[in-house]
Order: sequence, then C-alpha cells, then structure tokens
Amino acid sequence: MKKQTVSLLVLLLAASGFFFSCGNTVNKNAYALEFDSIQVNETVHLFGDTAKPACNLILNVAYASQSSDVRLKDSLNAFFLSACFGDKYMAMTPEEAVKKYTEKYVGDYRNDLEPMYKKDEEDKQDEQSIGAWYSYYKGIESHVQLCNTLILTYRIDYNEYTGGAHGIYMSTFLNLDLRTLAPIRLDDLFAGDYKEQLTDLLWNQLMADNKVATRQELEDMGYVTTGDLTPQGRHHILLQCLRHRPLRNGPRKDNTTVRNDAAPAERRNNGTERRAQPITHNFYNS
Repeated sequence: MKKQTVSLLVLLLAASGFFFSCGNTVNKNAYALEFDSIQVNETVHLFGDTAKPACNLILNVAYASQSSDVRLKDSLNAFFLSACFGDKYMAMTPEEAVKKYTEKYVGDYRNDLEPMYKKDEEDKQDEQSIGAWYSYYKGIESHVQLCNTLILTYRIDYNEYTGGAHGIYMSTFLNLDLRTLAPIRLDDLFAGDYKEQLTDLLWNQLMADNKVATRQELEDMGYVTTGDLTPQGRHHILLQCLRHRPLRNGPRKDNTTVRNDAAPAERRNNGTERRAQPITHNFYNS
C-alpha cells in the first residue's frame, strides 16, 4: 500500500527540545557549506532495440560541493553516497559514483534480462504481455532537507519497478551531528525503554491524521498489512506506516484510473503515480 509519511525527526526534536531547526531551509553559512546535485535520465532497451522493453534510471543526487572544512565536505559526501548507492560507492567522488552506479544498473538489466526475454520470445509468448514484466525503472532523488550549525538531515526518495503488480517506494532520512560527524540515533535522544511509548505516539498521530478513534479502524482501512508499527534496532528504525493510504486500483478523485499492474511506461506518464508517496520510512542511522 502507499503510505504518506511525516518526519519523525521533526517530531522527536520538537519533543526533546535539544536541537533547533532552521525552518527546513539550508543555512549555507554553517561551515560555508554549499550543495549541488547531479542528474541522470538514462533509458536503455534490451538488445539495443527500441522496439523492445527498456529500463529507465532517474537520478537526482545532492552532494556537498563546497565547504570551509574539506574534511567535513568529504565525510558528508561519503555518508550521502553510501545512503544513496551503498557502501562500495562511498570512497568515490559524487561524479564517479553516479557514473559507476548508472553503468552497473543498465549493465545488470541487460545481462540479467536479455537471456530470459529471448527464451520467452522463442516460446512464442505474447509480446505485449511479457513486455510489462521486462520494463524496469528506478528513481533515486535526494536533497538536504535541514542544515544548521548542529545537525544536517539528508532525505532520499527511492522508487523502483521490476515487473509485476506493484513498485517499491521508500523515503530515507540520514540524520548527522555536524559537530562530531556521527549519525543521530534514537538512543541519543531517549533514555531507557522508550520503544513502547514511541510506538503509542506514532499510532496516536496516525489515528489523528486519519480522523479515526481506534487502531482497529486503521487496520480496517488497510493499514499495517505488511507488518507492525514498531521501532526496531539500535541503528535504524523502520516505520511500516505513518499517515499512509491503502494502495488500490481504479478511479481517483481526478477521474483518472491507475492500474498497478500497468507497464512502467504507462505509470510514468502519470506524474502522480510515478511520484507516489513512500510505503516505508527508514531512518538510516548507521
């Protein structure tokens, strides 16, 4: 199901009173930090044939371009690249990481799918029906959501479709203490066994957002079908639902229809569907 999330970071910081924000705008005077982004929009067809299915990779990756402290800039970019692409890219420059990631994505797509697609063609499967299963897309878009002299919050919106009925949508928030260059964990904000109280707080916010009185009403609406809403682990917290809506086929308020089993190209043509809100909310703290 699709889930529209609220930032737990803002909620926690407001409750703790420990940090202060800058109105969700980047304070470029802090450490003389400046940020830029690298964009990619790459489409590659199987066998290099434009009549066959394709993959589409869209990247918009924010990185630290300038700082009065070179060590800070390099460390931030290592965190950013690791969060966006994985640890193997964290030692690269942002330009190199984006280039290598793009090459790997389109290379893996062709190497993995061309043999299977060829076999399906030989088996005389219906070309239109198999096309949707071989049309892939992935989007990774990031930006600095908050920055001041104490903390930096880096947001990554991720979506991917690899055939089938549904895509994957996720938002990740990387929260860093700029004074120590260390990730901010929930354990840094709360002492003792806080998970039960935090879970209740999240449930109450979810009920208030959806104007219902009980958790059962939320479950009847289609929430928490993929797991419990429970803070997990020391290093990160995976929230299964916060202010989300059930995912369903059929007509919407704008009188358009979205079929979740539609081919990726059809879904990308509908901006609302392509930019659907996250289904998971991962606070990445390691």
